[in-house]
Amino acid sequence: MHEFSIAVNIVEIAEETAKLHHAEKISGIVLEIGEASGIVPEALEMAMQSAVKNTMLENAKITFIYIPAKAICNDCNKEFNPDNLIAVCPHCSSFNVTITSGKEMRVKSIEID
Repeated sequence: MHEFSIAVNIVEIAEETAKLHHAEKISGIVLEIGEASGIVPEALEMAMQSAVKNTMLENAKITFIYIPAKAICNDCNKEFNPDNLIAVCPHCSSFNVTITSGKEMRVKSIEID
């Protein structure tokens, strides 16, 4: 489960940021997760519960924002929401598509005290 290593990285990023700002605790964190990121949301949520134990995030409110996947067809130039990572343009049936959003996984904000 690679979600646990992602959760540990999130905790490390948050703690490093909090320490840079001389914070004593982290009261909240907002995470953006793209639909096409390859991350299983439920697995990341469970992994975060374990990863935050005995850290500055232990009692923090963790908010997940899910970003829908979007793609553009390189043949007909139309944008669409792909059903999966192997996207087929619903307008012209081309496989020549580029995922334009939904691959992201980022710490959007950290609330420190």
